[in-house]
Amino acid sequence: MNEDLNVETMARVAGEAGVTVLQVAAVARLLQEGNTVPFIARYRKEVHGNLDEVQILKVQERVGYYEELEERRAAILKSIEEQGKLTDDLRDKIEKCMVKSALEDLYLPYRPKRRTRAMIARERGLEPLADIIWAQGAESPDAAAAAFVDAAKDVPDAAAALAGARDICAERLADMAEVRGLVRQAFATRSVVKSSVVTPRPAEPTKFEQYYDFEERLADMPSHRFLAIRRGQAEGVLFMRLVVDAAPLVERIEEMAGVDARSPLADELRQAAADAYRRLVAPACELDVTMEKKQASDRAAVEVFAENLRNLLLASPLGEKRVLAIDPGIRTGCKVAMLDATGKFLDNTVIYPMQRPTEARETLARLVARFNPEAIAVGNGTAGRETEAFVRATLKLLDRKDVVVVSVSEAGASVYSASEIARDEFPDLDLTVRGAISIGRRLQDPLAELVKIDPKAIGVGQYQHDVFQPLLSAKLDEVTVSCVNKVGVELNTASAPLLTRVSGIGEALAKRIVAWRNENGAFRSRGELKKVAGLGPKAFEQSAGFLRIRGAANPLDSSGVHPERYALVETMAGDLGVTVKELVGNGTLASRIDVKRYVSAEVGEPTLRDILEELKKPGRDPRAAFERPAFREDVTTIDDVQEGMTLEGVVTNVTAFGAFVDIGIHQDGLVHVSELADRFVRDPAEVVKTGDKITVRVIGVDRDRGRVSLSARTRPRGPEARGCAQRRDAGPRRVGGEYGGRTVSSGFTCNPFADL
Repeated sequence: MNEDLNVETMARVAGEAGVTVLQVAAVARLLQEGNTVPFIARYRKEVHGNLDEVQILKVQERVGYYEELEERRAAILKSIEEQGKLTDDLRDKIEKCMVKSALEDLYLPYRPKRRTRAMIARERGLEPLADIIWAQGAESPDAAAAAFVDAAKDVPDAAAALAGARDICAERLADMAEVRGLVRQAFATRSVVKSSVVTPRPAEPTKFEQYYDFEERLADMPSHRFLAIRRGQAEGVLFMRLVVDAAPLVERIEEMAGVDARSPLADELRQAAADAYRRLVAPACELDVTMEKKQASDRAAVEVFAENLRNLLLASPLGEKRVLAIDPGIRTGCKVAMLDATGKFLDNTVIYPMQRPTEARETLARLVARFNPEAIAVGNGTAGRETEAFVRATLKLLDRKDVVVVSVSEAGASVYSASEIARDEFPDLDLTVRGAISIGRRLQDPLAELVKIDPKAIGVGQYQHDVFQPLLSAKLDEVTVSCVNKVGVELNTASAPLLTRVSGIGEALAKRIVAWRNENGAFRSRGELKKVAGLGPKAFEQSAGFLRIRGAANPLDSSGVHPERYALVETMAGDLGVTVKELVGNGTLASRIDVKRYVSAEVGEPTLRDILEELKKPGRDPRAAFERPAFREDVTTIDDVQEGMTLEGVVTNVTAFGAFVDIGIHQDGLVHVSELADRFVRDPAEVVKTGDKITVRVIGVDRDRGRVSLSARTRPRGPEARGCAQRRDAGPRRVGGEYGGRTVSSGFTCNPFADL
């Protein structure tokens, strides 16, 4: 931890993160020592007081903020001191400042500036006249300015002299931290966002029509609505501005300037105050507040994306089952790939169910007989439902009720197919075959396959293209790493992309592990990891507990028990009079262990209880058991959908205004937030998550626009749905968003951008 972060700062971090000062210090120290967040959360619980990953990440983020603040503070103090302008009072203000924007306000008067009107006025010798105006004396303006008229200095008359002096006064006011703080606070808390359509008005309808003449308080505006208007502005359809009542602000600035109504120079200072607000302070503060709202909206959108991604990555795996995977197609046929229980590619072919159904049925029958798949994965893209129906009919003819048919999301499969990872895995296969393999592997283990794809291509985001991309990438990487380490990784079958996400293992080291495995065969123990070039003690410490070796001589190598605690488990087994092999997986024996007996200075009760759970169920998978969705076989296109139908579906995306649900047709339907539950819901994530299987009722179908509106309520919507700004009789409105290339439906009963 940076030594400049004193106890007061740590206390501030503790308050913001909802933890204690000691926990902040412990986490900061562990991070500084090179430990990863998953390792700290899982294997150092005693050190930081049993914090979870979310709390640790919050501490990490806030500590980083204040470290950056301290670095900036030091740079500002040095700069002002070098200018010879650092007073004790200014130093005290800078040292006490704990907000970056306020710190920059203090530095503003001393920051190197571009050539300003006030600078030009000073060069013309008008600073003394500005001082006279600032002092609010008894002299008249013309009399005060007469001495400064000088044609040689481009000051031809008293009016020009007074104008230049006012420019200097205006800049003085604009440089006052108190003035900027006042105006910034007003824009942040009292401003109204006003959006209007550009001129000339677009000839064609746009998805931003509801914002052609729109206004809402900035402080009340939900993040998704702000991002929608920003997108409209970026696309040249909307013009957006923040509006605030200027009169009371200018009046307050006049008071700060010390305007004396009795002075003949009062009006000059009033003009300077108005000019400072209009020309210098308001535009800068409007930009600052707009960017702060954008950053907050970005964070909210990123959190939505991150939560959706987490649920998708932790989706139930089919497990080690033989899978026949089909990437549907009409003109080019359906690409078929056969995978063994470990995901190894065995064979591939192409069938044409639409054009040559008899031949396709015979080919599929031969494949089923030859490979005896336990499941058939069918991509949910174009012709997906038709292909799924064809497969079910074929299996029925073959009397193979034991084979499960599952519709699998294709989102991002084409991105994987063309990626360097796919080329490395299958250099001799066509892109379309690689796509089929990816679909099959997604069914077997969603996490292991989806880590190969850029999360932004998976299609579970909200305004993902509009947010600050480094922020989005960092958050999604954080979520992926968290999920991989939560589940654990089988060392002898994991791909390099999956190993890259393991705590302590980067891309280069992951490739070395795979290369060592290819050259030497399967790892027989976790200890053999140390033979991999470049994998030192720290990397082993951070990664070993998250890696599994099924069938290892030491059964602890297939568990979540860290190697540093193997000796402790051996002691436990010895005290029970059994071997470690007899203890691991025996819940009855493990239940006899009194964890308090083994508490020491190095190992506390939280870690001991984790060890106990691992001994009961070694290498347990935290993901739920697989359960296939049940789509209605008679509903395959939007033409089959009728109002009043009750359907089963799978949540594919959760946004701030509702949830999109796959009901087995080519478009996802929308359940607006007001239709998610019988009670009032502000945040859809309170009710559903990506991957959930839910029952919905069709409440609207717009076939012309390909939109379906759904409800998950069990009774009609009542007055509690007060967040709804547009009733059903107002007609459908369009979503101003993109969802990873997926076709989405709306036909809203409520405006999705209404105040939620």
